[in-house]
Amino acid sequence: MELILIPGLWLDASSWDDVVPGLRAAGHTPHPVTLPGVGATASESADIGLADWIADVAARIDELPAPVALVGHSGGGNVAWGAASARPDRVARVVLVDSVPPAPGAEISEFPVVDGVVPFPGWDSFDEPDVADLDAPTRERWAARTHTVPARVPTDAIVLEDARRFDVPVRVLSGAADDAALLDMLAGWPPFLGEFEAIEDRAVTRLGSGHWPQFSQPEALTRAIVDALG
Repeated sequence: MELILIPGLWLDASSWDDVVPGLRAAGHTPHPVTLPGVGATASESADIGLADWIADVAARIDELPAPVALVGHSGGGNVAWGAASARPDRVARVVLVDSVPPAPGAEISEFPVVDGVVPFPGWDSFDEPDVADLDAPTRERWAARTHTVPARVPTDAIVLEDARRFDVPVRVLSGAADDAALLDMLAGWPPFLGEFEAIEDRAVTRLGSGHWPQFSQPEALTRAIVDALG
C-alpha cells in the first residue's frame, strides 16, 4: 500500500525516520511529507493555512497509484481527515496516531504566535502523560529539530463537506486510551463524538505511550500501523 505519513505540528518528514524501515519491510511504500510553510518566515508563510496543507496531501494522493492510506500524527490527523474528505474515492484507510477525526469547523489547537509564526512551545507546555516516555536526550534532540509552522494553521477551522469520508476505514492508535476511554473522552465533545460514530469502519488501539510514539517506541508504532492497514 502507498502510505502518506503526515507529521504533527513543528515536525517534518524526518520525524518518521525510525518508522519508515519497518513499513518498507512489511511491503508498504511510505511517503513521509513536510508540509508547506514549515520552517518558513512569516512573510513566506502568511498566506498558508490548514486548507493548503490538506490540498498538498490531496495532490500527493492524486500522484500515487491505489491503494493509498494516510497516516497522521497529532495535528496531522486533521490534515489526514481533511484529505480523506477531499479524496474519499482514492483513500483506502486512515490511521491516526494519538489523534481523532476532527468535526467540521474544528481547529487543531491554539499556541503562541511569535514573530508571525508558531514555534515549538517546549515540552513543558504539554501534559506530563504526553511526554512521560520521552527521556532527556530524546527531548533535547527533537526540540532542536522542530520548525515553526504558519500562524494560521493551528487555528484554522477545518472544512469537511463530503459525507463519503465516513466510508473510509479509520484506525485510531491512541497513546493512552482504549475504545471505551476514547468514547468517554469524546462524549465531552459532542461534535467529535458524532463525527467518530458516523464512520462505518472504525477501531481504536491503545499503544500505551505518550503523544510521540514515533520517538519513544517506533518499533511498536510501526507494528501497530502495519496491523491497522490490515
